[in-house]
Amino acid sequence: MNRDYETGTADNVVFFTGIEVEKTPAFGMETLFVTGVQDVSAIKSHLDEETKHIFFGANHSFIVGTFDEWTAWEKMITPFLEEGYMCSLDINIKYAESFLEGPLVEHENFIPQLRVPIPYIKQWNYNTMLKIDDKDFKASNPGVWCHSLHDLMTRDKFTDWQQYTLDKPLD
Repeated sequence: MNRDYETGTADNVVFFTGIEVEKTPAFGMETLFVTGVQDVSAIKSHLDEETKHIFFGANHSFIVGTFDEWTAWEKMITPFLEEGYMCSLDINIKYAESFLEGPLVEHENFIPQLRVPIPYIKQWNYNTMLKIDDKDFKASNPGVWCHSLHDLMTRDKFTDWQQYTLDKPLD
């Protein structure tokens, strides 16, 4: 499946299935991937008894600005959390603080996947650090965490782009 990361779509595919290849709590599960906000009944029509995980916001499609856009995502995902599905949402880091104001993070079967784009990651030298900071000094966190970027890039956490090509588009 060819993904167009400029538009956030994959050949205009809205639903596709595959095995979760990213190293999350849902790793290895049969997964329904959902691009953008979709009707709950349409999502249910693509589920089968083998599907235990739904990955929302596929292809970088979680894009929000207004209250109604936030609410639409919450109304789409909540019924599946309440039914016991593991549900992931791919969240660009720019939405992290605002996202915490919503109810989804309260569900134990919800996997918020904070996406932190770092282009050309292999060009950063061995001393590069990733700092998990706060929005301001002593604003909301007890401190900061600094991780060696090199140490975070271990083989057991890596997913090669080739592994994403096994997904199957649905009608």
